[in-house]
Amino acid sequence: MTNRRTKILVLGLGNVILGDEGVGVHVVRTLEQQTLPAGVDCLDGGTGGFVLLEPMQNADRIILIDAAADENPIGTVTRTTPRFSKDFPPTLTAHDIGVKDLLDVFYIQGGGPEVTLYAITINPHQAISLSLSEVVAQASLDTARRIRAELNQIRIPGTVLTNGYLVT
Repeated sequence: MTNRRTKILVLGLGNVILGDEGVGVHVVRTLEQQTLPAGVDCLDGGTGGFVLLEPMQNADRIILIDAAADENPIGTVTRTTPRFSKDFPPTLTAHDIGVKDLLDVFYIQGGGPEVTLYAITINPHQAISLSLSEVVAQASLDTARRIRAELNQIRIPGTVLTNGYLVT
């Protein structure tokens, strides 16, 4: 048994110069402005890449946030726990590698932590912009609230909660 401190990685993906496609990064930036439970690390994963494998392999639980180009109405937030390619919503190609590719390599290399994906439906046909559309900006804030609530429910062994109790 390892003595590694249990932690949760909240990983936002997206290209912020492509407007709504960068929604995952915007969610992480919102969460970074808040006081999060001990043992939670936020990471702006940008456009991804295999460089993200190391922080993922060092986490005991992963929450991913990314844009999706699926059939849902724009601004729809979908929470899944994907394990197979069919479990992923269609994503965009603005990343170095896609979320599916990243997680496939992660699992092949022995990654075993629980992975939760928050996918936010966007319009993939947008002009270059550093801002989110109004609908996706609201979905971004909603997603940050949902993730914050989820993080507050997770008990991380070896950490002290805000009420002073040590979780073992």
